[in-house]
Amino acid sequence: MTGWRCRISPSPRTILTTVATGALLLSGCGVLPGASTGGREPVTVMTWAPDTTGADEVNMAGMPAMATAYARWVNDRGGIDGHELKVLTCNEQDTASGASKCARRAVEADVAAVVGSYSRFGRAFLAPLEAAGIPYIGGYGASADEFTSYLSYPVNGGQPALLAGNGRQLTAACERVALVRPDTLVGDTMPGLLDTGLGIGKHARSYDIVTTEGATSYDEEAARAIEHADGGCVTAVLGQGTQTFFDSFRRLETEDGEARISSVLGSVGQSLIDRTGGADSPFEGALVTGWYPEPGDARWNEMREVIRKYAFGDNRIDPGDTGVQTTWIAYTVLRAVVEAMDQPEITGGGISVSLNRGTEVDTGGLTPVLRWRFQDMIGVTAYGRIVNARVTFQVVRDGRLTAGNDDFVDVTNILLDAG
Repeated sequence: MTGWRCRISPSPRTILTTVATGALLLSGCGVLPGASTGGREPVTVMTWAPDTTGADEVNMAGMPAMATAYARWVNDRGGIDGHELKVLTCNEQDTASGASKCARRAVEADVAAVVGSYSRFGRAFLAPLEAAGIPYIGGYGASADEFTSYLSYPVNGGQPALLAGNGRQLTAACERVALVRPDTLVGDTMPGLLDTGLGIGKHARSYDIVTTEGATSYDEEAARAIEHADGGCVTAVLGQGTQTFFDSFRRLETEDGEARISSVLGSVGQSLIDRTGGADSPFEGALVTGWYPEPGDARWNEMREVIRKYAFGDNRIDPGDTGVQTTWIAYTVLRAVVEAMDQPEITGGGISVSLNRGTEVDTGGLTPVLRWRFQDMIGVTAYGRIVNARVTFQVVRDGRLTAGNDDFVDVTNILLDAG
């Protein structure tokens, strides 16, 4: 799929009223000019993510699909504090140029915020947003720039928190640890974060195995990991390539030894476990570090119900996908701040001021209560915007991601030590 794509999600009430009067008008990026509720202006936002088809490419199409379903839901309930929610979507294409185009379209559309989006190219999209004063709420955390931009409001600790947490999780299970990670700038930060987490249990440093992303086989890396781990743990953080690595790993493991496997959500998730055999998956017994409660937790019930009623069978939306979950939480933030502002017109500047002054967001236990005052941030230069450095420990049992501990684990001190 090429080019940027922009869609709007109107409310059912708007559709029925407009069709009844014969005045269905579309303009721009598919913006439906429905009437606002109670004299309040609509709130227009954008959600972008790569919607790709290549085997080695990132596909996060569930995130804009979740945003569209969320808009249908809140508009069916009268909008957000009387404001109709309009959602534009854009295919970021997993490229810097795609991210930049989506950001420029957001500026042209004068959106109040970019919400629940995914991009690995923070520099490409944040510069246009900052120039226009558009806040970026609840991005996936795939770019380090999301944790430094003054207009970014992350809902999780991104990959830094996952790596630090994974080290902490492995301290109780492994005598030795091998890390398999990409030969990238982001990959270069992984050993330090993991090792600082491992240091909680006085482990020696992990054995660092650097490789390329998107390889068709990782036999050599798997053999090195098995040799070093020697009954310990092998953690792989290769994104889309994690499955390929563990295919190689399992094939060699029966011949050369055994080691427990580990990863982080985003590299391993419930959909991957299902796709690779469920209880017979190579991920059975794996230790996994995540940002949120496991997919079967009751705290996700409202999101699941919204998907069931308002996604209309859209198979892009997997309620167990971390991107979909992040989008739900990001829109929860948007809803909370718009309600707190209680204004007839919602602007990007107004949203930023409200969040900076300490608007609190209760996500129903999916995260700690979120707040973005200066004193709420963890104070690490490289990840200055993180306000939620808590993670969850999960274990794959009988083909399902299940809770490995009873509560969130705070890795703030690990990030401070690593930073």
